[in-house]
Amino acid sequence: MMEYQHEIKIPKDRIAVLIGKKGEIKKEIEQATKSKLTIDSKEGDVFINGKDSIGILTAKEIVQAISRGFNPEVAMRLLNQDYAFEMINLQEYAGKSRNDMIRIKSRLIGSEGKTRVAIEELTETSVTIYGKTVSMIGLIENVAIAKQAVEMLVKGSPHSKVYTFLEKKRRDLKRKSIF
Repeated sequence: MMEYQHEIKIPKDRIAVLIGKKGEIKKEIEQATKSKLTIDSKEGDVFINGKDSIGILTAKEIVQAISRGFNPEVAMRLLNQDYAFEMINLQEYAGKSRNDMIRIKSRLIGSEGKTRVAIEELTETSVTIYGKTVSMIGLIENVAIAKQAVEMLVKGSPHSKVYTFLEKKRRDLKRKSIF
């Protein structure tokens, strides 16, 4: 049987969250994905080993989600194959400009966090803005819609246009679930 390995670098301030109290989160990920996590807390390296390639990829996504600011409980939703994790690197839009990065993140968060909350509620996804990334976890179709809304905002679309888009998509999803 072949052994697979993945290596991920995570921010040092997220290592404690990944490990959890008395290693609970780490153990939970290992058991659910049939993998072994080795964490180098000095460097921020996480090594994921195991014989189940799908389990390893799932563990990698969960670790990545936690490293991008998600609560472990939300990240564990990725164990369900109907859920997806999507991450957008905001540097692709802001370049090296610190001011552009601040402007983009401000547009995504909105005043008092209203824009991020609206995206979460209208798409039934969880959204985090951490460092130079924005990430989403939710049902596959909903994550695709949330990603589209985020990209619209990042490219400068007016908030009202994005909200209208989200409300229309929400109605479409509701209509689909009725049939």
